[in-house]
Amino acid sequence: MQTPNDHVGLIDLYSSRRYFRKFETITQHLLRVAGVMEAEGQVQKHEVKALSVYLLALTYTFRALSMKYLLVGRDTGRFFGSLQMDKRDSGFPVASELLTMANDAQQANTHLSNMPSVEELKNEMVRTIVGEHQVPTKLQFALSQRLYYEELLKGGVFWAQNDPVCVWLGDVAGNRRRYQVHWAVYDTQINLPVIYLMEIEDTGRVSLPKDQRRWPEVQAHLMAQSLGALKLLTIARGFDEDFDDLHPKHLRRIHVGPMYSSAFTEQTGPLREVLAEAMAPEGQDWALAWTTEELESERVTEERSGWFSTVERQVFALDPFSGRGAETGATRTQRSIILPQRPFQVLAERNPPGFADVRKFVVSDGGSVLRY
Repeated sequence: MQTPNDHVGLIDLYSSRRYFRKFETITQHLLRVAGVMEAEGQVQKHEVKALSVYLLALTYTFRALSMKYLLVGRDTGRFFGSLQMDKRDSGFPVASELLTMANDAQQANTHLSNMPSVEELKNEMVRTIVGEHQVPTKLQFALSQRLYYEELLKGGVFWAQNDPVCVWLGDVAGNRRRYQVHWAVYDTQINLPVIYLMEIEDTGRVSLPKDQRRWPEVQAHLMAQSLGALKLLTIARGFDEDFDDLHPKHLRRIHVGPMYSSAFTEQTGPLREVLAEAMAPEGQDWALAWTTEELESERVTEERSGWFSTVERQVFALDPFSGRGAETGATRTQRSIILPQRPFQVLAERNPPGFADVRKFVVSDGGSVLRY
């Protein structure tokens, strides 16, 4: 259960800019890690394509927020707050930042129509510096806000709710079509991005994306079920039972984060100790968790529907080890961690309990990714 004490505002200009630089680096590495996962056969090409959409969206979100808070801590003549981040559970911005950003996006055109252009603001800044020998802080602030609204208008950012998208994967034997449905949310309980990838078979008369009745219902259903507390088994079974001609074959949920950093977060546990001991230079003092849950359909049964017909129902495979399947509601769960070289060296030397089955992706400034 989070409390307001878990949230902190980045009111220092240096800390704020360092935070955004850190996430710019992390999101770039995430795209490379997704490529390594594809190369190793852990995810398929169409899954990486969908993942990349959301990872790029996170990049654009942090870019927009960095513009909004570019001059935090400076006297801009107007109080506009500071980025609120979750220092205890996630290391990411709190969900209210994304909700505010969505509201700002709706009004971006109105704001921009009442603001001077970028060129006009830059010219005025030069006149202030040359003619008045002053730092044009207020003009810099106005420019940062204009750039913020322009970033929002470009679109493609990660919203608190990113509605389902349907992608055709091909036809299956008989009158069946295979689709990938992907969507994402920002979990308001733990302040983390969560990405969902589901493969379904469609036996309806009208293809799902063109079905004006089923597709809106599917979108509403999936968004309502996108809660981190729900097991994948609960989500998949509910979908299977609510849509007789849509058959979920594979469901994957990816939790991006938490982000650990000795400079910004206060999580407890081995990773905090590893980062403290590593004393890595700026830009390398972080680690990011990445957890993937998967649920697969094992077989199909038939169930009576009405007097004269039957419908397919999926029987899902659960983790067979130690009875954990019933507990996790998944076929398998894989924990990973992404971190720079120096923290990894300390992690390997300390070898804390619980990390033996965690995949380690070690990244470098040059862009290379090695998996251990």
